[in-house]
Amino acid sequence: QYSPDNVAGADGDVDPTEVTFPGCPCLTSSCEAHVCSCLRHGENYNSLCLRPPEEEEYARPVFECNAMCQCGESCQNRVVQRGLQLRLEVFKTEKKGWGLRTLEFIAQGRFVCEYAGEVLGFNEARRRIQALTVKDSNYIIVVREHVHSGQVMETFVDPTYTGNVGRFLNHSCEPNLFMVPVRVDSMVPKLALFAATDISAGEELSYDYSGRFHNLPVTNREQNSLEEDNRLRKPCFCGSHTCASFLPWDSSLFSTP
Repeated sequence: QYSPDNVAGADGDVDPTEVTFPGCPCLTSSCEAHVCSCLRHGENYNSLCLRPPEEEEYARPVFECNAMCQCGESCQNRVVQRGLQLRLEVFKTEKKGWGLRTLEFIAQGRFVCEYAGEVLGFNEARRRIQALTVKDSNYIIVVREHVHSGQVMETFVDPTYTGNVGRFLNHSCEPNLFMVPVRVDSMVPKLALFAATDISAGEELSYDYSGRFHNLPVTNREQNSLEEDNRLRKPCFCGSHTCASFLPWDSSLFSTP
């Protein structure tokens, strides 16, 4: 079933449609940084494109204006919430099953699409992962955000049964998209995919399933665990020069509590 936005999962632990953030009191047509409460971390966008991160050790969080804000729909801090604005095409690839490509030029930093589906709790996500067979496709994505307090926030999204066009994106070890958690109405993030470089019409769109692209490098400990899990992993057919030969693998949901 197609849904452009996240929906509550079967376990009902998380309702991504609930509005829990207070709105900003800005009465201008477009909010300004350091005046707007939604932009207390600085401007997010420049002409629909995500502003490149400054030389910081950590990525700054992205909050858009929401349904409770006083600013108008034309506010420049409303991008991901407007949904898909580009012409994309689902197509059959040679070795990777279905894929997604763009029918028009996409500028670096431009929002492309969201990875939307059922937002699950940990137990339901683990139950579904463990029920998969070798022949099944795994669409569940786990996003971990490390907060300054040392906490780790986890978001589980599964577009297997209900999802959007993002479910057709293939992995690449040298992708042209990268994922950023963007928050609009609540702490449940939208998993937004932005162009990592200029993308020509006709190019296949891809991102790094591991989340390493635009993030921290793999540690020795993680590399060792990846090698141990190779027998359970699926081959990668991205064809890039730096291909790791296997699709990224997260064994955490296979472990018992």
